[in-house]
Amino acid sequence: MNQLEQIKQFTTVVADTGNFKQLAQFTPRDATTNPSLILKAVQQPDYAPLLAETVQAHRGSSLDEIVDRVLVRFGLEILKVVPGRVSTEVDARLSFDAHLTAARARRLMAMYEKAGVGRDRVLIKIAATWEGIEAARQLEREGIHCNLTLLFSFCQAVACGEAGVQLISPFVGRIYDWYKKAAGAAWDEQACSGANDPGVQSVSRIYTYYKKFGIATEVMGASFRNVGQIKALAGCDLLTISPDLLASLQSSDEPLTRALDPVAARHAVVDRITLDEAGFRWALNEDAMATEKLAEGIRAFAADAIKLDRMIEALQA
Repeated sequence: MNQLEQIKQFTTVVADTGNFKQLAQFTPRDATTNPSLILKAVQQPDYAPLLAETVQAHRGSSLDEIVDRVLVRFGLEILKVVPGRVSTEVDARLSFDAHLTAARARRLMAMYEKAGVGRDRVLIKIAATWEGIEAARQLEREGIHCNLTLLFSFCQAVACGEAGVQLISPFVGRIYDWYKKAAGAAWDEQACSGANDPGVQSVSRIYTYYKKFGIATEVMGASFRNVGQIKALAGCDLLTISPDLLASLQSSDEPLTRALDPVAARHAVVDRITLDEAGFRWALNEDAMATEKLAEGIRAFAADAIKLDRMIEALQA
C-alpha cells in the first residue's frame, strides 16, 4: 500500500480544497473549504461559470446571502464526490459576534437542507474565538454540528471540548511557521521535525487530553507544510490535507506507522482543566503565538471574503 492507503487504516483522510474536480483521485471521506480556497477556485476557468450561474440565479438577493449561496453550491458539488461531510465556513468578519455567527450558520444549514442534504453531512466552520465557541455551543444543541477552526492554543481546544463541539481543526503548519520565524537563524529544522515539530506537539497534546478524559470532540489536524507533519500525526481522528500533499503520500510506498494511539492517551498523566470566559481570554493572551496567529487568520479570511464580495458585485453590475 502507498502511504495514503496506509494512513487511512487508522485516520480519516479529509481533502482540504475547494477544487472538487480533484477529489475523486484521492478518495477522501470528507472535505473542508474556507474563504481563501473558494476564492482561489472561482478564479479558475473550470469554476468561474459556477460563480456566475449562482450569482445570476439569486440576483436581487443581499450580497451576504449570495456569498452563502456560492459557498453552499461548492459544498453541494463536493458532496457529490465525497461520501462523508463537507465543512462550510461562516464569514470571518462575524468572529466576535456569537449571535450573528449562529444566525449565519443556521442560514447555511437551511440552504443545505433545502437542497436535500441532511445535517449529518455538513459541518459549519467557525473561528475558535470565545464568541465563536459560544455560538457553536448553542448550534450543537440545535443539532447543527460545527468545525472550530483557526485553533492554535490548548485553551481553545479545552473550551471547544467543554462546549461539546463536533470537531476542531488545530493548525499544525501555522504554528510551525510562527516558531520557525521567531527562532530565526537559531531554528534547527531537523531537531524540530516529526514529533518535535511545535505544531505536531500541539495537536498531540490536545488528542491526548481529549482521549484521556473521554471528550467526544473529534480532532482534525490541519494546515500542513510537509508530509513529515502528517506522518507524525498518523492515528489522529482526522487529518485534512491539501491535494499536493495527498499526491505526495500517494506516490510513496515507504512503511508508515501509527503515531497517536487512544489507548496510550488514556493512560497519560494529565490534569483536567476548566475555563470560564476570563480564564480563556487570559490563557489565550498568555500564548503570544496563538494570539497572533488567530488574529492573523481572521484578517486573512476576512480579506478574501471581501475579494469574493467584489467579484460578486462585479458580476451583478
